Amino acid sequence: MSAKADNNLRFAIETDEGVRIEYDLASPVRRMLAILVDLCCISALNSAITTLLMLFAIISSSTASALAIILQFVVTIGYGIVLEWSWQGQTVGKRLLRLRVMDMNGRKLVPEQVVLRNLLRVIDMMPGVYLFGGTVAFLNRNAQRLGDIAAGTVVIWHRERSMPALPTDDLVKYNSLHHYPHLEARLRQLLAPAEVDTLIHALHRRKQLAPSERIALFDQFANDLKHLCPFPIDAYENVSSEQYVRNCLDSITRQSRKMAARK
Repeated sequence: MSAKADNNLRFAIETDEGVRIEYDLASPVRRMLAILVDLCCISALNSAITTLLMLFAIISSSTASALAIILQFVVTIGYGIVLEWSWQGQTVGKRLLRLRVMDMNGRKLVPEQVVLRNLLRVIDMMPGVYLFGGTVAFLNRNAQRLGDIAAGTVVIWHRERSMPALPTDDLVKYNSLHHYPHLEARLRQLLAPAEVDTLIHALHRRKQLAPSERIALFDQFANDLKHLCPFPIDAYENVSSEQYVRNCLDSITRQSRKMAARK
């Protein structure tokens, strides 16, 4: 895959099969607002730790002070690492501002990327209030701070909008995944909105691909989905990779379609 950005804070990924997927980049202002929310969360956690360590101060004030410094550093750095990994690239601030960290080439985030971008946050925060990181992000065409550049990540913004529609010729009459509603719910939870957009975009563009490219692309998508949320084999036995992707998207968007129909 290859990636590039334009002058309108748009970020595009082009797959090896020629499918172009565009995202909105998070502006430095939105990222700063998300950071302020996260700093409030971190401050609250550190305050709670300090309060608890006051009990240790009765025994040894120097030990309590040392523990407070160590734990505050761990919380400050670990906050982003734990949440971005468990929430698929989001923290509390990013979730409220509809932002998400993603790999520049559209691949799944790996622990090394999450750890690296958060460790370098210490430098991005210098000399204070993210002045260095904010300046780098403002000057960078992909709105990346130093941690993003080193980790090969970008932060995208999900516009407030309804779930994109599946192609009209992709309506699923029978979906064996519906027999496992608990797994469907888990799939909806695990698959990020940007990933859903990518799959739907690929379905819209599938007829523009050469047969071999089309098969390879949907084989990869299907394998990723099966690894992300394993369904019993009888849910997809004798089902092509492309049909399995359609079934997954049908399961993910079914709830939003029902809500839209009620309005």
